Amino acid sequence: MQDKFDMFRNRLEKVYRHLSKTAKRQGVTCYRLYDHDLPEFPLCVELYEDKLYVAEYKRRHNLTDEEHDNWLSKALLVLSEILSVPEERIFLKLRQRKPGRLGQYQRLEQARNEWVVEENGLKFLVNLSDYLDTGLFLDHRLTRMRVRELSEGKKVLNLFSYTGSFSVYAAAGGATQVDTVDMSRTYLGWAQRNLALNGFTDEDRYRFIPADVKQYLREPSDTLYDIIVLDPPTFSNSKRMEDILDIQRDHVVLINQCLDRLNPGGHLFFSTNFRKFVLDTEHINAASFRDITKATTPFDFEGRLFRWCYYFTR
Repeated sequence: MQDKFDMFRNRLEKVYRHLSKTAKRQGVTCYRLYDHDLPEFPLCVELYEDKLYVAEYKRRHNLTDEEHDNWLSKALLVLSEILSVPEERIFLKLRQRKPGRLGQYQRLEQARNEWVVEENGLKFLVNLSDYLDTGLFLDHRLTRMRVRELSEGKKVLNLFSYTGSFSVYAAAGGATQVDTVDMSRTYLGWAQRNLALNGFTDEDRYRFIPADVKQYLREPSDTLYDIIVLDPPTFSNSKRMEDILDIQRDHVVLINQCLDRLNPGGHLFFSTNFRKFVLDTEHINAASFRDITKATTPFDFEGRLFRWCYYFTR
């Protein structure tokens, strides 16, 4: 057992030494440190400034409850020592494999341990205890920057918005209108707080729309956008939805509906976490498209990112 912990310690020291230098050079204070690098330690570890978020992947570890608790306590102690983070600032979650993000979004606790963190000069509320996800998907750090760079004077639509991080970047980039759409009023409220935290409070300019995106896109609209962000779950069968969402089956319709809502020359960013995803290029009505997965992969996700990202123009 101790040999395994020595391996874990050595791996952490090596990764932290490398990533912390890059993070400091880039001014990044929230980043992923470790993601199941060693099979004996199925953990995902993310640093949020002076706090750690640790998710344990569910597995058949063949340990008794007492043995598992002992293993986990030792692993957290190693993390605390190597990263110089006191154990009271380490937040632990058990992450199970569930279809899509429906399960991930469910509230687990009521502690409301919220903090404000910064990314590229912008502020975001993260919650490290109440949900399986923290409120800020670190893997889209570079994608968000692309949206900000394109947003000056543009109308932006953020679909499946979660906590609105893309909306914050669009507003910071000078967008004239940002519409944020999500089925959850809880996450729309979180998105609204994120925008307000950065000084974006104009109700006419920044709108928050509670809607099932599939239904929302089917409804007629006279509004055309210059930029649309489409980052749906892989699968969802929420009772609040009229229909089941299966991204492999539904992506062509969703993408084409978004393209129909773009001004000529407009931009669509589409992303999915479905590992086996295959883009049906033959039936997508775009003027052009590019696979920007690699170009939008941050330094802390190189070699460990399992999502796709595409850029379409109308």
